[in-house]
Order: sequence, then structure tokens, then C-alpha cells
Amino acid sequence: MATATKWVLDPMHSEVTFKIKHLVISNVTGFFKKFEGSCEAPDDNFENAEIDFSLGVESLDTNQEQRDVHLKSPEFFNAEQYPKITFKSTSFIKTGEEEFALNGNLTIKDVTKPVTLKVEFGGSATDFYGNLKAGFEVTGKINRKEFGLTWDGITEAGSIVLGEDVKLMINAQFAKQA
Repeated sequence: MATATKWVLDPMHSEVTFKIKHLVISNVTGFFKKFEGSCEAPDDNFENAEIDFSLGVESLDTNQEQRDVHLKSPEFFNAEQYPKITFKSTSFIKTGEEEFALNGNLTIKDVTKPVTLKVEFGGSATDFYGNLKAGFEVTGKINRKEFGLTWDGITEAGSIVLGEDVKLMINAQFAKQA
């Protein structure tokens, strides 16, 4: 039996973004500047890989400083008490030619819940330095309230300030470890 292959997320060529409805009419986009991840795969087709991922809450950025401070406060993520958002896979199943279903446990603050994310394999290639890289696009949706992110605001006119569904988009490039 072949030994599992270890892959490590390349933060220089990866990004983690999210979108949430604001005033129910438009999206606010944000991203995490600090994150890490690894993937252990039985072989190079990645089926049944084990994936670990974490995001640094303090690195959250929505291009609006006041909003970021609010999001990191105890009303939302409580970055001081819960500095990381983590994901640990429970299964990685091929669902199509280049598509997978990634199931796992997502932990935000002190709440852990199962989530399913859609993964599109972009292929693999060798970079200028001879390192084998593999690219993935990961998408999914979670309800923020299920993870204890329950803050709500209502405008004077009665509009909801923030939607409940958060769309996740991760472009991940992994480097194969020797």
C-alpha cells in the first residue's frame, strides 16, 4: 500500500473570501489574510483525502475598519477569546469528473457543526522551482446564526442590516511535500 501524500496550503497563492447580504440589497465581501491548511491524500487523485484548515479571526478584513472592529468584538467573532475558525474533514468524496463533496466539522467560537462544501479540482502543475502544486476552488454556504453569530441590527426604516447566510469561497493551492 502506498504511503499517504502530504500537501500544505500555499498562502501566497490562495485566498479565503466570504460574502454576506447587507440591508438585503447588496453583498459585503470580506476576506481572511491569515490561514493555514493541510491535506493528506492516499494518492494524487485526492479521493478520501483528510483536510484540516484554520483561519485567523484577527486577520479578517472587509475594507472598512469600524466594521472589522465590530466583527472581531464579542458581539460577533470574539477574536480575543476565539482566535481561530477551524475545519476538519470527515470525508472527501468524488462526485464528478473534477468535483468533490467535502464534508467536515466547522468550528466558529465554541460551536462545532457539520458542513458540506463543494470542491472543484483545478488540476496540478509543477512550478518554476520543481514543486508540484494542486489547485482547488471550494464554495459553500453557512447560516451564521447556527454558529452563535446572532447579532442583529434593524434600521430606523425596519430593514434588516445583515443577512443570515454567509457564502464562502476559497481558492486553495497546495504544495506537495517531499
